[in-house]
Parts: sequence; structure tokens; C-alpha cells
Amino acid sequence: MSRVIHPDFLALLELKDPVLVEIFTDLRAFVMDIYPDCYELLYHTHALTAVFSVTEKLSDAYCMLPVYTNHVNLGFNKGTLLDDPHKLLKGTGKLIRHIPVNSYGDYRSNKVKALINSAIDLAKKDYENIAKVNGKTISKIKK
Repeated sequence: MSRVIHPDFLALLELKDPVLVEIFTDLRAFVMDIYPDCYELLYHTHALTAVFSVTEKLSDAYCMLPVYTNHVNLGFNKGTLLDDPHKLLKGTGKLIRHIPVNSYGDYRSNKVKALINSAIDLAKKDYENIAKVNGKTISKIKK
């Protein structure tokens, strides 16, 4: 069972297109079901973004779900370091890569699940102190 969406985030999410909200909500549940003890860091900058991390630190994040005006992405913070045999990842940045999401079929697959698991494994290797408590949601949204 997924966590309830934080009220700060939900208030902004509800302003988005209902189709994007539905996709985001399902994609969030998919990501959290893979690693239920994750930390969810919430931001509202150029996009309304949920970032998933193995600790409370953004630097220990493994993926993110930015909700833009017309689309959602499944982003990987260290995407260029991941093995992507199916060429799912898009982007040209030095580190971040993403999977464009337009429908459930864009992410509900074993290939995407394997990519997320690889990103989690990489994030766990990169941090020093394993979180000793179950994950929680942390809102970074300014009111």
C-alpha cells in the first residue's frame, strides 16, 4: 500500500491536468512498491517533483517524477551510470536521464522495474550510512 500524497504536494498536483495526475499517482505507487522504505522528497521548482532517495539527502536519490505542464518523466539522477540494454533512457545531460511517460505502458514493465532496482542499488552503494528507519515523505515546498 502506497503512502498518502503529502497535502502540500497534493494541493499543487490537483491544479494539473487530471490525466497527468492519474499517471503520476500510478507511477508513484509503482516506484514506491519497488522500494517501500524510500524517502520521498517533494519540490516545486520548474516542475512539481517527487524525488525518491535511500536517505533524507537529495544526493542519495535514485529517481524522480517531475510533473510538467503537459507530461511526466521518470527521471534517474545517475542515469548515465546505469546499464540500459533496452535503450529506455533519454536525455543529453552529464548525469541525469529519463523515460518519457505518456501512458502506463511506458513504465509498467519488468525492464523499467529492473532499471529502477539498478538505480536503487547504485544509490545504496554511494551513501555512507544506511537509513535505520522506514522511509518518510519530506515536503520542501514553500508555502
